[in-house]
Amino acid sequence: MPGLAVGIDIGGTKTHLRAYDHQNSVRDLILPSSQWRVRDWDADARALVALAQQLTDGAKIVTMAIGAHGCDNQAECSAFEAAFGRQAVYPVKVINDSELLPAALSQTVGIGVVSGTGSIAVTRNSDGKMLVAGGWGWVIGDEGSASGLVREAGRAAADHIDTGGSDSEPLIQLLFETFGIDNSARIGSSIAGSGSAAVLGQHAKAVFQAAEMGSTLAQRVIRDGAGALVELVARLKQVGAEATSAVAGGGVIVAQPMLANAFLEQMEERFNGAISAEIYAGPPVEGACFIAKTMRDRLQAGQGTAPMSKIA
Repeated sequence: MPGLAVGIDIGGTKTHLRAYDHQNSVRDLILPSSQWRVRDWDADARALVALAQQLTDGAKIVTMAIGAHGCDNQAECSAFEAAFGRQAVYPVKVINDSELLPAALSQTVGIGVVSGTGSIAVTRNSDGKMLVAGGWGWVIGDEGSASGLVREAGRAAADHIDTGGSDSEPLIQLLFETFGIDNSARIGSSIAGSGSAAVLGQHAKAVFQAAEMGSTLAQRVIRDGAGALVELVARLKQVGAEATSAVAGGGVIVAQPMLANAFLEQMEERFNGAISAEIYAGPPVEGACFIAKTMRDRLQAGQGTAPMSKIA
């Protein structure tokens, strides 16, 4: 069956499309998610079909798999998938973007943990049931993500000052610098005024820089953020997750060894080896490509399009 298998990773900040042919030649297209996504299932499906055709230069597409930030339960995944059924002439599978992480390592059952613009942990049991923890957004959740770390850094700074601490603490000084303020009373309003997780998350580097300068406040924020990601895994196990492995990825945990190491250490402490943990540093779109190529192989073999038992 000639044609291309297309994988797509829709992140909170950027979208990565990748196509593979039968010789494993690769084509890539990366663009801001805000450039095409309007949060309407049909309009977004139509836009992605057009982008896929742009990527493939009109070549035949036979399967597509998508990991979508914001598709945080099965109903949303199914709604987006149904929209593709009205736009595309090839089968399309839609899952949460965190599910791309285990798939990128060819794992058919695993927990995907994202620490990027936001944070979430997702897995599926052997019956295809989708289990989700986190993903509540930067205002009330997303601990351990870029936006969550900045929010909690602001909270730590406020507590520090309320209890008689000095503005000279490195975290507070770097928050001043990154937000362009000179008064601790403006930390909260600066965070609130960011308006989105993507904008707020741009300030996360200041937290890690402060930790490297010896800020105990920043070090605690990072350690607690890692612990919150571990807690997401624990919550999935509490509600019946079958997986015995967790794969973490995303722009923050991959780029910041301090957070990654804290996550791995706390996973070992919490689960004592019962759940293995690793960091996937490659592009998550590879997980979507693994699923799309598996779908293509199943079509060739006349076995239908479901790429693995864990994906409903």
